[in-house]
Amino acid sequence: MIPRRLVLGVIPVALNFHLLAEAEVIRTQKLDSGVRIQDIINGEGPEAREGDLVEVNYVCRRSNGYFVHSTVDQFSGESSPVILALNEKEIIKGLKEVIIGMKAGGKRRALIPPSVGYVNETLGPIPDQFGPRRSLLSHVNEPLIFEVQLLKVL
Repeated sequence: MIPRRLVLGVIPVALNFHLLAEAEVIRTQKLDSGVRIQDIINGEGPEAREGDLVEVNYVCRRSNGYFVHSTVDQFSGESSPVILALNEKEIIKGLKEVIIGMKAGGKRRALIPPSVGYVNETLGPIPDQFGPRRSLLSHVNEPLIFEVQLLKVL
């Protein structure tokens, strides 16, 4: 008779312990504002602080995965980084919170709730050439997902 666990595809750990690798877990940090952050890559350069100018690449998606905008072309890989001032007068509060504390070279993924997202049309990052501005503003009540790579602290 074959043991049930082998029939079900479960192999005793003792037999394959040397084959098991520790699972990589990306922990999520929840800020008081409701922003959820995952560090994908920890940078090693200077740390971004409130009021700094930073150069970043980012990808923005709606919470359902629908693409909104990116500074990196998904086909060619070419990037057009943007320079952002880390203050709430120029960028969305949630993104500012994501970038502050990052070190140059780092990459984070974040879920930004609408309350700290695009609360008005003057907040970036919205590149000048971004045509569907009205479509982004029509989703102001949705959370957004940003993947941000901090290139430089200027």
